[in-house]
Amino acid sequence: MAAGSGLLLLRAVGFAVLLLPVVPRGPPSVAERRCFCQVTGHLDDCTCDVETIDAFNNYKLFPRLNELLESDYFRYYKVNLKKPCPFWNDNSHCGIRDCAVKPCPSDEVPDGIRSGSYKYSEEASNLAEECEEAKRLGAVDGSLSKETQQAVLRWSRHDDSSDSFCEADDISSPDAEYVDLLLNPERYTGYKGPDAWKIWNSIYEENCFKPQNVKRPLASGRGESSVSLRHMFYKWLQGVCVEKRAFYRLVSGLHASINIHLSARYLLQGEGPRRLKNLYFLYLIELRALSKVLPFFERPAFQLYTGNKSHDAEMKNLLLEILHLAKSFPLHFDENSFFAGNKKEAAKLKEEFRLHFKNISKIMDCVGCFKCRLWGKLQTQGLGTALKILFSESLIEKIPESGPSYGFQLTRQEIVALFNAFGRISTSVRELENFRNILQNMR
Repeated sequence: MAAGSGLLLLRAVGFAVLLLPVVPRGPPSVAERRCFCQVTGHLDDCTCDVETIDAFNNYKLFPRLNELLESDYFRYYKVNLKKPCPFWNDNSHCGIRDCAVKPCPSDEVPDGIRSGSYKYSEEASNLAEECEEAKRLGAVDGSLSKETQQAVLRWSRHDDSSDSFCEADDISSPDAEYVDLLLNPERYTGYKGPDAWKIWNSIYEENCFKPQNVKRPLASGRGESSVSLRHMFYKWLQGVCVEKRAFYRLVSGLHASINIHLSARYLLQGEGPRRLKNLYFLYLIELRALSKVLPFFERPAFQLYTGNKSHDAEMKNLLLEILHLAKSFPLHFDENSFFAGNKKEAAKLKEEFRLHFKNISKIMDCVGCFKCRLWGKLQTQGLGTALKILFSESLIEKIPESGPSYGFQLTRQEIVALFNAFGRISTSVRELENFRNILQNMR
């Protein structure tokens, strides 16, 4: 490929702006090439390397996953984009046309998804009847006082959220609407500047276990003060426990993945290859969750119900193929290194971990661009669901081969978010290889 045509391709996909402030003409700079050349080899806190992930994702998993995400079950996501920001008073919204999200008219959403029915097989029908019976028996006793009834409902909601890493939308709310993700793709919308910076600054500064006196390297300056700040930050990061370091790397990897799709201008300033390697770390975490949750989806009672029986069966087979492929990955992340110390301290740290991430999911309701808010909420819920899976391993191991799974459950919202969020990361990894190939051809 000639240098001129390669550069046109970069601009067409909006990807060149991911590096450093881009010169309008001319081939990529030495710094840009060096940045991507450093995204290689071993990943910290893992037994894996970049090249193994690239080969596995780009040639085995990505094509199958992409096909799954285009199916009806996974393309429709119910979301409330009208929730107010819970942290600061800011009712301003992005007025740019590309920031808008077009919800689906109710008659365009498959009947099976809107009805929530799963009655395909006799076993599934029996499960539905058991669930209805459980609801009836578990209903709040009408003889209780109003105050006691409200307390019981609060306890029930607390129990439901005790294993959750996200502040999930109330999908029964009249403000919650179905969105076709294929018609509202994640892409650059023009939403940037102080408002966008405020979102990520709040996430990093208030939710990543970082003390105020340790500053993140926000700029790529070459002065002594900038070098000193980077040295101090990464020295601190290496000194914290593996759980807190992993939390930061998950957030950083999520930031990298989102910005690859949004073509943010200063994605790599300050952190460059480190942030891209954190994307691979995030990939390993979510891939591990997919490999662990296989027993939940293998049960005959579980169906990807949309109303089209033959297509739903076909998509379930594809789903299981993807999960078995995920399980076959040779260098999985070992989550057993998490929370492995003193049981009391480990439990406390795990709860802090959960609450910090739940707080991040709330911040997504402060994003002024509705399309960015949609994909931010979906990807944080997807990562939160992956963490829920990893921290529920003992419950998943007890899931019976047939019959209901009482100890561990995933809602349709969680399932759609889990696979679409991983689809975003998988796409990011593939885009990085495409970009490296373009740079090679332009030399």
